[in-house]
Formats: sequence, structure tokens, C-alpha cells
Amino acid sequence: MAFAQFLRSPVSPSFQLSAADRQLMQRPSSLLAPQARIAGRFSLKRTLRRVRAGQQESGVSLSADAFANIKHVLLPITDRNPYLSEGSRQAAATTASLAKKYGADITVVVIDDKPKESIPDHESQLSSIRWHLSEGGFSEFRLLERLGEEKKPTSVIGEVADDLNLDLVVLSMEAIHSKHVDGNLLAEFIPCPVLLLPL
Repeated sequence: MAFAQFLRSPVSPSFQLSAADRQLMQRPSSLLAPQARIAGRFSLKRTLRRVRAGQQESGVSLSADAFANIKHVLLPITDRNPYLSEGSRQAAATTASLAKKYGADITVVVIDDKPKESIPDHESQLSSIRWHLSEGGFSEFRLLERLGEEKKPTSVIGEVADDLNLDLVVLSMEAIHSKHVDGNLLAEFIPCPVLLLPL
């Protein structure tokens, strides 16, 4: 019964209904043969799908245009895993892919509250970063180390993004879930768009 009321309700002007669909919508559903009611539902669903598909395609082109202006991407590394965590590997691959596709430069910032001397596998971590980016087609990138500072990683990311006038920060949700980066402060400290990658 609710579906029959839906069929009788006014249709927004963005929908293009066939003459058969309009005729079905004008009749009370109780007067229609069961085959006509079923056929009317399916033709209306096809129309709705076509409209939704058109809306999704236009949304995809808008998001693609948003990345076209990216010329400098920041990849923050906040974990201490010398071979990079799964989230950091995913962020490195995504950063390399985006930078390669749009001709952007990459800056990697390694953030840790401990000084360099107290991190035993720091050099292994740097070579792992180099290897993952070279796998994505990038052998040259800028590397910054912000080690031993008493600042929160989110504010360090914001400072670097502001100082270098970056266009995008690529960050894995793993950094937020593991409490390395405060998700609430991202909007406050980072002056450019942030691409958060799911785990």
C-alpha cells in the first residue's frame, strides 16, 4: 500500500517518465492487473536508476577536477615501525599514485617525540619509506624529520603544510586510531585538504 501511495505522489521534474509510467501512476493500483502493477514498478525503478547513475557520474567528474590542481602532497609518517605499518604503506602508495597521475611533488615528514639517537631503527624506516615511494615511481622527494619535539603530530603536520604551502595531506586512519594524530585537531591545524584513507 505504501508503494502505491509513492506511485501516486507527485514526481520531481528531474525524472523523465514514459507515457506508460504516467498512465500507470494516474490509475489507482487496485484497478490495475497484477502484471501491469509489476511492470510499472520495474520501469519506474529503471528510470530511477538512470537518474541516479547520471548524478553519480557528475559527482565523479567533480572529485577528479578537485585533484587536478594538486602540485604538492605531504605524506606524514607517525608510526615507529621500521618497515612501516599497513596504514603508512597504504598512504605511501596512494601519495605516489596521486603525485604521479597529477605531476605533483611529494614531501615526507617523519614525526616522533623521541630524538633521533633514541630510535634504534630510524635508518631502516627511512629506507623503507624510500623503497615504498620508489615502488610507486618516485625516487626523488623531499624528506623532513621532526624528531624530539614536544609538539603534537597534528600541529607539526599543520606547520609543515602551512610553511610549504601544500595542496594535500594524505594520512591513514590508522594514525588516528592509534592516537598518533588527533582527528579533532586536523581541521584546526591543517590549512589544506586532508585525504584520510580507511584501514
